[in-house]
Amino acid sequence: MRQLTSLDAQFLAFEDGRTHGHVSVLGTYAPMTADGRSLSAEVIIELVTERLPLLPPFRWRLARVPFDVDHPYWEDSDDVDVAAHVHTSTLPAGDDRELAEHVAQIIAQPLDRSRPLWEIHVINGLADGSVGVLMKMHHAAVDGVSGAEILSALLDQTPDGRDVPVAVPTGRRQSDFELFGRGLLNACRHPVRALEVAARALPHLDQVPTLSALPGIKALARSGRRGRRTEASAMSAPRTRFQAPVSGERSVAFGSVSLNDVKAVKEHFGCSVNDVVIAMCSAGLRSWLDANGELPDRPLVSFVPVSVRTKEQAGTFGNRVSVMMAELPTDEADAAVRLKRVKAELSAAKLHHKTLPPSLMQDANDLVPPALFARTAGAALRFGASPLLQPAVNVAISNVPGSPTTLFCAGAEQRTQYPISGVMHGIGLNITVFSYRDALGIGIVADRGQLDDAWPLLGAIQDALPELARLVPTM
Repeated sequence: MRQLTSLDAQFLAFEDGRTHGHVSVLGTYAPMTADGRSLSAEVIIELVTERLPLLPPFRWRLARVPFDVDHPYWEDSDDVDVAAHVHTSTLPAGDDRELAEHVAQIIAQPLDRSRPLWEIHVINGLADGSVGVLMKMHHAAVDGVSGAEILSALLDQTPDGRDVPVAVPTGRRQSDFELFGRGLLNACRHPVRALEVAARALPHLDQVPTLSALPGIKALARSGRRGRRTEASAMSAPRTRFQAPVSGERSVAFGSVSLNDVKAVKEHFGCSVNDVVIAMCSAGLRSWLDANGELPDRPLVSFVPVSVRTKEQAGTFGNRVSVMMAELPTDEADAAVRLKRVKAELSAAKLHHKTLPPSLMQDANDLVPPALFARTAGAALRFGASPLLQPAVNVAISNVPGSPTTLFCAGAEQRTQYPISGVMHGIGLNITVFSYRDALGIGIVADRGQLDDAWPLLGAIQDALPELARLVPTM
């Protein structure tokens, strides 16, 4: 058995029927497999069953500690009913909007905690004849990097597949009595552990997005920095419609832009692909907010997840992430100036992020006794979304590099890939970008109560690339 860290457990604690802790990825595939069969739920079930030895999180089932005196454990199961996790649906028309609406309905449903926390949905009826495959995984088990490792275990670089190791034996499940006893022992040790992490965490608590809006956090961080050279970011976020509690419903939009065009802009301006992506998101948000009469006169603030996973931690799954906060120049009308500001802002944000402990997100959680954590983490998130408080950030933006070559699922060619992430109280908008082959796939997820139709925002972000491309002489 393997115990969840406080950072892993946070994604469980956030769930309250309106926020969900899972993340998803949507792929569209050629309808036929390498052996001439239709890509169906039965084929997916066979594939996952065969590859379970490569997919530890697909075998993990939550084991609660009695009375929740400690963080839960993952129990490695040898009796996973794969068929219970794979679902089939068929769309009447199958265009992108109908597919997005169907995906929005799927991601608005929580995962069943009595089973390993994943689902795969096979979606038929797409207009171009493709088959959609939506995979949901709980963030308590995987972050962005380890989620990509799951994909790499399921997808192949050739239609011929690969050899799979034999099943691995599972460990002995501990009894509730043993878990409770260990939990009590950990509770006794917690004050010492909290003192150890406090020195690292307190000076930087105002850099944790889920905490920084809470009353007293900035003062507490300043007191922790007293006598140190550490400087904190002076950013503050304006209020938008997305800084509010979320409902239980979601809206989704997805599309792509040319990766080659993005790279041409990158080369011309001497910046990174990520700089261009953030500039596109800034331009799209500016245009969309302005069209709706809601553009603040100050820059928006985004939080950007950053992996702190070391090479030695590859294949260990769970969460090894930190967060970088950066201003988005949504107050700038000129595309070239906006990109230059993004480059400077992200460079400064990266330098500042290096001054933070890599374990900050987990250290901040470790200050709270596990027996109280599940209650306080969720309450802090909901309270932080109060309209009476100054928001910490406006939007979550991620840019994840994917495969530059074609991938296959049971020999069926993957045609497109789109990230479908999640939202939380106080941050009702998430924009995630994932590269595949020669395209950047953009996935937008929003709280439906705050944004009923995400497609105009997607279009505004996509339109930002031609605006930048026109500034490149050779394009």
